[in-house]
Amino acid sequence: MPSAVAALGRLCDPAAKVSAHYLIDEDGSVIALVPEQARAWHAGVSAWLDQAGLNDRSIGIELVNPGHEWGYRPFPEPQYRACIALCQAIVGRWPIPPRRVLGHSDVAPARKEDPGELFDWPRLAAAGIGLWPAAGVGAPRPITTLQAQLARFGYAVPCHGRIDHATEMVIAAFQRHFRPERVDGGADRATLARLDGLLALL
Repeated sequence: MPSAVAALGRLCDPAAKVSAHYLIDEDGSVIALVPEQARAWHAGVSAWLDQAGLNDRSIGIELVNPGHEWGYRPFPEPQYRACIALCQAIVGRWPIPPRRVLGHSDVAPARKEDPGELFDWPRLAAAGIGLWPAAGVGAPRPITTLQAQLARFGYAVPCHGRIDHATEMVIAAFQRHFRPERVDGGADRATLARLDGLLALL
C-alpha cells in the first residue's frame, strides 16, 4: 500500500479479506491486529516444506513500505529495531525453527515480492532471527539437483528437471532473500553458493 494509513485501512477492512498479526510503521510503531494464536490472512495461497496454506501455521508481520508498485525504498532504522524486538519476542514464545522465519516472497513466489531485496535479512539473522548462510562452493549442477535442493530447504518448486517460469520465480524469491545483489531468476554461482551455505546449516 502507498501509505501506513492505507495499509492499516486495508488490513482492518473485512471486505478486503486480508489481515496480519502485526503491522510495523516506518517510525517503529507496532500495531497488534490479530492475536498470535488466531489465524490471520496474510500469506494466501502458499507453501513451505511440503505444507500448504501457511495462514494456518504462521504469524504474519507486515512492514509499512510502498513496495515495488508504489516506490519501494529502504526500511528505516526505527522499523528494523521494532521488527527485531517483535520477532525476538515471538520466537521466544513459539517454537519457530530459524528456517521457518520467511518472507511472503519465499512462501508465495509467484504472487508476492515482499519484503523484497532491500530488507536486511543478515541483520535479523545476527539477532537470532532466521538463517543467513556462509558462502558455499557454488559449483554448477543439473537442474534436477538444483530443484531438489531448493525443495529440501523448503521452497515449493517443480522437480521435473526443466527451467520453467515457476522455477525461475522460486529462484528469484530465493535471491530476494539470500542473494539480493541480483534478482533475475538465474542460478548464477553466487546464488548456488548461498544455497550450499544454507543447506550446510540444516
